[in-house]
Amino acid sequence: MTDSSPSSSIRVVSAGAAHSVLLPLGPDSRARLRVAPSPTGDPHVGTAYMAMFDLAYARQQGGRFVLRVEDTDRARFQADSEQQLYDTLHWLGLDWDEGPDIGGPHAPYRQSERLDTYRPYADRLLAQGHAYLCWCSPDRLAEMRDRQQKAKQPTGYDRLCLGKTAEERSELPGFSSSPVVRMLVPDDVELAWDDLIMGRTSAPRPDDQVILKADGFPTYHLAVVVDDHEMEITHVVRGQEWISSTPKHLLLYRWFGLDPPAFAHMPLLRDEKKAKISKRKNPWARLTWFREQGYLPEALVNFLALQGYPPIVEADGTEREVFTFVEFTQRFRWSEVNRSGAIFNLDKLNWLNGVYIRSLEVRDFTSRLLPHLEAAGVLSGAPSLGELGRLMAVAELIQTRIGLLSEATPLVRPFFLGDDEIEISDDARAQLGADSGAVLDAAIHALGDIDDHPRGLLGSQSGWTAAPIEAALRTAVVEGLGIKAKFAFGPLRTAVSGARVSPPLFESMEILGKTSTLRRLHALRDSL
Repeated sequence: MTDSSPSSSIRVVSAGAAHSVLLPLGPDSRARLRVAPSPTGDPHVGTAYMAMFDLAYARQQGGRFVLRVEDTDRARFQADSEQQLYDTLHWLGLDWDEGPDIGGPHAPYRQSERLDTYRPYADRLLAQGHAYLCWCSPDRLAEMRDRQQKAKQPTGYDRLCLGKTAEERSELPGFSSSPVVRMLVPDDVELAWDDLIMGRTSAPRPDDQVILKADGFPTYHLAVVVDDHEMEITHVVRGQEWISSTPKHLLLYRWFGLDPPAFAHMPLLRDEKKAKISKRKNPWARLTWFREQGYLPEALVNFLALQGYPPIVEADGTEREVFTFVEFTQRFRWSEVNRSGAIFNLDKLNWLNGVYIRSLEVRDFTSRLLPHLEAAGVLSGAPSLGELGRLMAVAELIQTRIGLLSEATPLVRPFFLGDDEIEISDDARAQLGADSGAVLDAAIHALGDIDDHPRGLLGSQSGWTAAPIEAALRTAVVEGLGIKAKFAFGPLRTAVSGARVSPPLFESMEILGKTSTLRRLHALRDSL
């Protein structure tokens, strides 16, 4: 469709950014996609990865994006994980249309609140002979698997309980009085399907999967099929590790007499060893880690898109790796998704983050620094207007010098310390040469002659600015002492910041003011 009038368009908010555009409605405006994480700890970066592709297609087509919480794994459930999920996805701009927190026409959206939904489906399969009760104890199942492995046989349930009553089964070893429900997978189960990403795909024959546990909770396989049907999900987007489960799910759809959704199996996110990334082994598998480290949400979304999708090819044939979520949405095609995926390269993400940081307006950049500075104790939760003004001046100096927002903390901290609170780091003190005392003496004398009294309209002007500061110091230190500029200002940098590396020296002195600058120079001189 080319008509972009409001009646035939959808507003897309760019992930991680505060702007939106209108896209024409696609041919599949009934599209409904979902992301369905489990609240079992810090949200996994893979959740955002899947959500981004879900959301892109839903917005492109004018459909709906659903957040469903699959909390039936009570052994691993963590109460605070759901809120972390909301916070991190909202931070990334991956906002949903229906979910546990906002409701919707297919509520409830937590599986634990839908338990009454699943039992009738399981009972239906039992009545039709497509499922059976299994009373095997965990110990008996473990012994069976061990025996199969030692005999180098395929592992899977041996159907000991099939066709037996509870009384008949209780006379055999390994009986549990609380049965589970298993699928009765037929010999002619369909093992192939057409995947939106993988094309014609097949998987090995499944065994008789448990679909309802002894505690009444459904397993993933039953719950996902029932929920996707009842929530009218049209496209199931998930990782390639679920390919082996797809025949089970297609079989359940067939037994229930339902049309299955389209399946799109995404390439996995892999580490440098090409292994699937894990929260146990990779700290950056946690979504919260990226926020803590100071990555921008729009940079992370851009990076995740590149993990499974090619860069933009410009008219001249060059590739462009930096693009917005809106651009990604506009050009998205399932056929373009990379089947093999990419290695999760943090160097590439760091480069992207630096590009996005440098593109921010100074005021926006300053506001994004605040949470990190407050967490580090550099600023309070309610900084004054004066502090915010000083921070903005410092932010302008460091914006091109950092790749992560968290890297700003040591650069900013000296500007919010009292002059007597500056501590000289060991490495900074170690690099002070024999001429440091002479450099400090010359600088103190030269800077003392600069007039810093307010003048001009409303006293808004002063002689204490970077240009005269630089001129005075070059005359006094470089020319006066004959020290090369490369080495001349090291002691001064250490005096004002306490570190070897700092924001630009002359601009830093301007922000600190004459009195504070001279105090810091004197303090270091006195300590030599």
